[in-house]
Amino acid sequence: MASRPHIVALIVAAGSGSRVGGSVPKQFCKVRGQPMLRHSYTVFSHKPEIGGIFVVIGAKQDDLARAALDGLPPPVFVTGGTTRLESVRNGLDAIAQSGGADYVLIHDAARPFLPNTVIDDLLDALLIAPGAVPALPVVDSIARGNDTLTESVERENLWRVQTPQAFHFQVILEAHKNWDGGDSTDDARMVMAAGKDVRIVSGDEALSKITYANDITGTDMALTIRSGTGFDVHRLVTGEQLWLCGIHIPYDKGLAGHSDADVAMHALTDAVLGALALGDIGDHFPPSDPQWKGASSDMFLTHAMKLAREQGFELANADLTIICEAPKIGPHRLAMRTRLAEIMETNIDRISVKATTTEMLGFTGRGEGIATQAIATFEKLN
Repeated sequence: MASRPHIVALIVAAGSGSRVGGSVPKQFCKVRGQPMLRHSYTVFSHKPEIGGIFVVIGAKQDDLARAALDGLPPPVFVTGGTTRLESVRNGLDAIAQSGGADYVLIHDAARPFLPNTVIDDLLDALLIAPGAVPALPVVDSIARGNDTLTESVERENLWRVQTPQAFHFQVILEAHKNWDGGDSTDDARMVMAAGKDVRIVSGDEALSKITYANDITGTDMALTIRSGTGFDVHRLVTGEQLWLCGIHIPYDKGLAGHSDADVAMHALTDAVLGALALGDIGDHFPPSDPQWKGASSDMFLTHAMKLAREQGFELANADLTIICEAPKIGPHRLAMRTRLAEIMETNIDRISVKATTTEMLGFTGRGEGIATQAIATFEKLN
């Protein structure tokens, strides 16, 4: 059986961002609530095909880069050069020194909104060609001129080339080493100059490059928003441990259930699955199946989040309300939020955990059980 290719992503994030202005380079400015670099890095880090990520940054940008990617799997940082050409070459050299790769995806951090489908199409194209780029056809009229127009240019077969650009690693490495055409902002140009074919796959308007300040403040990419709710109840019994949000809570009773009966995580898992219209936790992990007896509920939530990312969705926020008279939730709230953020691979500021009582009314008021309601909201750039 053929082995899977070793695929590496190389994100170029070494620029000064002078055309954006301000004291922070544009790749670390916030776009839709997150540093620009974090958007595309998150997409790459959740692609199981990607075996490693190298990020090229400018000198003395280490702290900014680490802060931008806090909580995500750490990359290999590479110091860039004074031009994009030098920065990409430094990145390729670092990959070679680490053992090389079969394929490499070279991406500009200034194109933060990266659809999963573009990556998939590029990797498919590398099965039949040594290089591939996403591109969109030019639809506007094209002309040459200075102060006045001097010549119209036929737009047929003209393309707006985007990133990531994908290559067989040795092909692009050799193309860079042999390049003598001066500064270049397009790696595909070097591969073509070496006499190699570069395939075109469908680009995406979401991949538009952010260049100026109003590109950030005026970013208007289409979003798909999906929300789901979840509700779960478990009985409190003696002789069981009490688990809530993946945290063991010292208490004289625990929750009864087929798994560890983490009522909070069960409600949240249902909320995630509901947002995706993929049924509920019982559809994916039937309580009649003995393999889930005593199982830790973090595997249920991890599974649901994996399904969300496979569809291109990222968590916008999750909000839980735990309903019980006792134990007190307040002292454990931060630990609960921290644990859920770890499981869901997101920032803690996207996780909310609250608690309330029913004023001694009903089964929760009598201390017979604990209930939780949850909502999860996801977004996907189209």
